[in-house]
Amino acid sequence: MKAIALFSGGLDSTLAIKLIIDQGIEVLAVNINTGFGSTKDRLEHMQSMCAQVGAELKIIDIESEFLQDVLFDPKHGYGKNFNPCIDCHAKMFAVAKRVMEAEGASFLVSGEVLGQRPMSQNKDAMQTVLNESNCNGLLLRPLSAKALEPTIAEINGWVDREKLEGIVGRSRDRQLELVKEIGLENFESPGGGCLLTDENFAKKMFDFIKYDTFEVKDIPLMKFGRHLRLSDGAKLVVGRNQEENKHLQNINSDKYYHVKAIGLPGPHSMLSKSATTADKELAAKIILTYCKSEKDSSYTLTYDKEELQATAFASRDEIKPYTIM
Repeated sequence: MKAIALFSGGLDSTLAIKLIIDQGIEVLAVNINTGFGSTKDRLEHMQSMCAQVGAELKIIDIESEFLQDVLFDPKHGYGKNFNPCIDCHAKMFAVAKRVMEAEGASFLVSGEVLGQRPMSQNKDAMQTVLNESNCNGLLLRPLSAKALEPTIAEINGWVDREKLEGIVGRSRDRQLELVKEIGLENFESPGGGCLLTDENFAKKMFDFIKYDTFEVKDIPLMKFGRHLRLSDGAKLVVGRNQEENKHLQNINSDKYYHVKAIGLPGPHSMLSKSATTADKELAAKIILTYCKSEKDSSYTLTYDKEELQATAFASRDEIKPYTIM
């Protein structure tokens, strides 16, 4: 017997996998990448969680499919920010079902807890996801199984329902008890792993689609830096620290210039290649204002191979009208 588990790397999905493996069932932990997960590389952490509970890890990239089918026209709308949670979950379950069929597995597993998230994990929303993904009966939610209708795996006796949990609500007490019983180490504290649920990230997304067509290649730039919209419509991104500067430097985009001040400590920045001369000059002043520049001194900035002379603003307050976040 084999099951496919949707795996985020978080505590709940790890515990759900363990409950199924403990019943003698092989579990393939599938992490589905939409492009909007954490800004940190979590591969090592996910591998550690799977190793501790005895599951194999498989990562599937659906960035293009997610943008085309879900992100900009969700059938069930958005949550508080730019998060189409119900449609996203349905897409993930549909992808997991494809993996299940390809792997010759018998059912699906997820770490969802009934009532943990009021909008996307209430009974109606959870049933809607099953209907939309054609996974009715196939998806077992081990942490809340006793509070939900029995699934095919339970009805057929592949899984002993009595050995599953009936957790409901936002309390993590029972999960932490299971952690102690298992001896699970270095698990993550609960938190929103999807950038689309973040208010500031949502502001960047709404601004972007107002001026441009969003593509997969735009995702990396959205994850880092201070984002600004300039007077003639150009987009400017300014690194906020050394780590962000490094990420921005590594982005290869045919839509943006890489901009840096010569001989002056400061941020790595990126500017739309469609920028007018006025926006290039404005971008230069903004970038210099975030550098360790001296008042009224002129500096040279490079836009890839092009150079431009500029001075910084007298105050960062002059930048506020252009700041998205």
